Amino acid sequence: MTVGAADADDDVDNQAPHPRATTGLFGHGDAESILLEAYRSGRIPHAWLIGGPSGIGKATLAYRMARFVFAHPDPNSPAVQSAASLALAPDHRITSRVAAQGHGDLLVLERTEGDTGKLRTVITVDQVRRTVPFFGSTASEGGWRICIVDTADELQYPQAANALLKVLEEPPANALLFLISSAPARLLPTIRSRCRRLTLRPLTQSDVAMGLAQALERDVNDAAIVSVAALSEGSVGRAMTLLEGPTLILRKRVVELLDRLPSLDPMALHALGDTLSGTEPQRLATFLDTINDWLTKRLQSAHSDAVSMLRLAEVWQRINQTVRDASTYNLERKSLVFRVFGWLAEAARG
Repeated sequence: MTVGAADADDDVDNQAPHPRATTGLFGHGDAESILLEAYRSGRIPHAWLIGGPSGIGKATLAYRMARFVFAHPDPNSPAVQSAASLALAPDHRITSRVAAQGHGDLLVLERTEGDTGKLRTVITVDQVRRTVPFFGSTASEGGWRICIVDTADELQYPQAANALLKVLEEPPANALLFLISSAPARLLPTIRSRCRRLTLRPLTQSDVAMGLAQALERDVNDAAIVSVAALSEGSVGRAMTLLEGPTLILRKRVVELLDRLPSLDPMALHALGDTLSGTEPQRLATFLDTINDWLTKRLQSAHSDAVSMLRLAEVWQRINQTVRDASTYNLERKSLVFRVFGWLAEAARG
């Protein structure tokens, strides 16, 4: 059961298979082992917050765990106790059912299309409320019920976040909840405190190349794949977008402006606004992705300063909502660029 029609997390690109249909996982063996050991202990935490940079496989890992649990509902079974990983065969019946969104015990919360036919900017409170009857009923196949929130960063604030908190406070039996987040620090502290944290690190260049090659069914030594893997900052998702030349150029321009903060270059901002003009969604997505990377690094460096973290989290929320509104309603891009960089300059001064 999937409550959403959007591509999941930032682990997805139009060229690549959705995480629910991705059977390979590269570079996260330690995180996979943590999930496997917790499951076969028989005392697995009911909620997990899987964090890490965009496009590195967070959603892929959550779906991988879900498939394994559905295939092996008894953590004490010999198959679980002897398993070396969470992998299932690509032709396993559970693999195909999850990929086809046909498993009744899996609920996925992600952004959906609104009445206008365009993608909503948030995961709504009504979507989150579906977890109550979902977890309140018996599993259709007598095993586990699993919910994946992809991503928790997009929860409607504060209504949807508070609705999710109620589920976390009263965990049902034989239930697992996986929250995907590229910025866990900006989630409600009460949500973070009720989840087991699992942080994924950026992939190595070779892991990015292998993941990209598998997703696109190309040779890992393909010159283009090797080139973008080196520039991907450990993200297969970012490597996907960098395969498009204009995307790489745009990203470099935004990074140059971010490196100058808190100083602002009005002429360069005007030029960037012109570049973003039009209805090409990938340009705006690249713009936001690059800025979120900058904010994530600032949040990580400010982890011991509660005031700085709160300020950065508020800027993150404001920028992401503003950019999504600009995309949804096709708002003027040049004023958007000046507003966003004005907020970033304030954050940089702090």
